[in-house]
This record gives sequence, structure tokens and C-alpha cells, in this order.
Amino acid sequence: MMAVALGVATVAGGVIVFHALSGPAKISLSSNSSREGHHGHHWQMWPGMHHHAGDSLGNQPGMVHGTFTTVNNQGDPTFNQLLGINNNNIIAGYFGSGAQGHPNKGYLARRSPQGAMFANENFPGAMQTQVTGLNDRGVTVGFWSGQNTANQMNDNFGFFTWHGRFHNANFPTLNNAKPATDQLLGVNDRDVAVGFYNNGQGASRGYEYSIRSHQFRRVLIPGVRNLSKNVSVTAAAINNRDDVAGFYSKGGGKTFGFLKTASGHFFRLAYPGASSTQAFGVNDWREVAGTYMMGTGDNAKSYGFTWSPFTGFRTISDPMGVGTTLLNGINDFGELVGFYTDTAGNTDGFVWSPFGHGMGGGMPTPTASASVTPTQSVTPSTSATPTTSVRPTTSTSVAPTPTPTSTSNHW
Repeated sequence: MMAVALGVATVAGGVIVFHALSGPAKISLSSNSSREGHHGHHWQMWPGMHHHAGDSLGNQPGMVHGTFTTVNNQGDPTFNQLLGINNNNIIAGYFGSGAQGHPNKGYLARRSPQGAMFANENFPGAMQTQVTGLNDRGVTVGFWSGQNTANQMNDNFGFFTWHGRFHNANFPTLNNAKPATDQLLGVNDRDVAVGFYNNGQGASRGYEYSIRSHQFRRVLIPGVRNLSKNVSVTAAAINNRDDVAGFYSKGGGKTFGFLKTASGHFFRLAYPGASSTQAFGVNDWREVAGTYMMGTGDNAKSYGFTWSPFTGFRTISDPMGVGTTLLNGINDFGELVGFYTDTAGNTDGFVWSPFGHGMGGGMPTPTASASVTPTQSVTPSTSATPTTSVRPTTSTSVAPTPTPTSTSNHW
């Protein structure tokens, strides 16, 4: 399971692209042994957490206050990715690069004034596990692999946890990639998860999955031939309004993020001037979090973003990893999680909070989480991070016009 610049890992090594299949489908799921260290059990304190960038993100117009906090599990301090955050101060993530001998190992994290507490969460008997999402009801989702090969071409299988036990959840299809690739990436409080699988032609198919009824429903992009072998669709996040966020591409062209609301509106997200825009999280205020890329190949730089119909795009860039920041999750308090590459070449998880060093606890507001790019500090010459030459401006961004769709909300 090779980690890529998406915040999720794939067995194919490279950018994952995702698609959808037909109608509701139902399969029986197998239950496995209890999870490791959930519901307050086996939490371990690590001091590997530090705040940086102060409480202010700069003095540009529209700036808001907040703090970046690096959070790393010391099981492997050289490689951590934080992928989801709920409203109860719990974070989903994993450590380990996925290289042979350095497998992905899933965990849950909780910040405290003394440091970060971690609890292992790994699928029973698996070689590798990533915990990619969680809700406020104790349900987590992710994927696991039985392999840890040198070429990182490993199989992937989706899972969810229910009342402290692991269950498989994979889209029922006879046209699967080899090795198989199926991942769950997000889940809401109605226990509806979203994810994708790769088919035998190499295209990805996004879907929703009801944990309660064990039914699948594909996620489609309006105006696109969704079943074409040249189209890939990823369902990456779902909020409690059943709005789905993700990204898609056509014919190997530019990748666009999207927000598809349960009421039938579709927003295509394209950060101005970006070569790729990918949405990975969405909260109940319809604020989307994700990552955009500027440039391609060796010159590509990644930045986090938030977007909402009220604010348009705002850029998030951790000053410890300018040009290497990726955002993956957002909660209703506007707190964000993701990861960056530091000057030593390590991958570090981080949390951005508008509440300083603490966690949100009050009633969130739609604009409280509007966060923008901090003043960029100069990258040290010894850094492995590419030097940022030009930073795109966000003042010209315009909220996309909603397009009506005929999406059904019934399973």
C-alpha cells in the first residue's frame, strides 16, 4: 500500500482514480475479532507533538487565527498521515510508508495538553492497515492488505468497525483489478460510508455503502459517461446531510474535485491555475477540504485548500512543509488534518485548529473555519521540499455554479 500525494494509498503505486457501478447491491459481510485499543482501551501517550506558526496565520486581508500542530505516532516518526477528524477530538491515521518492511499500521489519535494519545487499530491478521475515516458514533472505516511487497503492488480490501468489531466491505463485482483494490474512505453518523474500487480495466468506481442495510449505491458525475474506461470517480467523504465529496477525471486529463449534495446539486471544484484538485473531506456546513497541485512532474507542489459556497477557495500550507502540504479531513469546528514533508524528508501528520492549541467545543458557525494561506516562510536551502516560487492567489476564485441533478436519496 504505497502512500501517494492523495492522502490514501494504493496498491498500484501512483494516483488513484475511482469510479462507480450499477444500482443498489447487497452482500453478506464477515465479522472478525475485536479491534485493538478502541473505546478508551490501550491508549498510549507519546510526546511527539509540537505547535508551530503561532496563533496567527499572517496579516493578509481575510486572514483568520489558528495553529498548526505536528502529531506523529512514534511507532514510526519518519512517516505519519492524518486522514480524518471527528467532533470528539479523535483523529484517524496510520504510520509506516508501506515500503517492504515498513508496513502501514493504523491508529486513532487524541490530543491532550500533555501530548498525543494513540490507540492501535489494525485489521486482524492483516499485514497493513490504514484508518481513513470515522464518525462521532465510534464507527471507523479504512482498508487493509494481506501483503507488503517490494514493488508495493498490494491487494486492498475495505473495512468498517461496528461495536468494536471489524467487518469486510467490498463492492460486489466480478470485474476487479488484479491485485484487488477496494477502499472505504469516509463515514457519516447515519453509518453511510463512501469509497471506491478499481475495475479490471484500471478505472476506479466510487460508491456509497450503508453499513446498516449492507447495500451499495454508485456515485455518478452528471454529464459524464461514468462507466467509460477513461473516466474515474472517487467518493472520498460524506457528511451528515448525505452530501458526498470527492474527485474525478476524464481521459487522463485534469482531475477535478466535486461536492454532490443530497438535494441534487453538483459543484465542480477546480482551484484556479491548478493541474489537479481533489476533495477529501466535507463537514455539515458544506465546507470541503482537499488538496490541489500546481505544476506537474518534478516541479509539482501540493497545497491544502478549503472551499465552501460562502467563501470560495482558501489555501492552507503548513509552514514546515511549504509546497508539500496535503489536507484530508475537516470537522464541524473547522479543524483540519493532513500531512506534509519536512526538511529531513519525513512525512509528518498535522492538525490545524482555529482555536489555538486546544480543540473546539462550542457551536460551530459556517464561517468560523474559513482558513487561508499563512505567510510563507523561506524554505531552508537544505530542505528536500521544493522551493516555492509563486503562490497562487485566492482572491479571484469564484464559487462554482450548482448544476441540478436527479440524484435519489433512497436506498
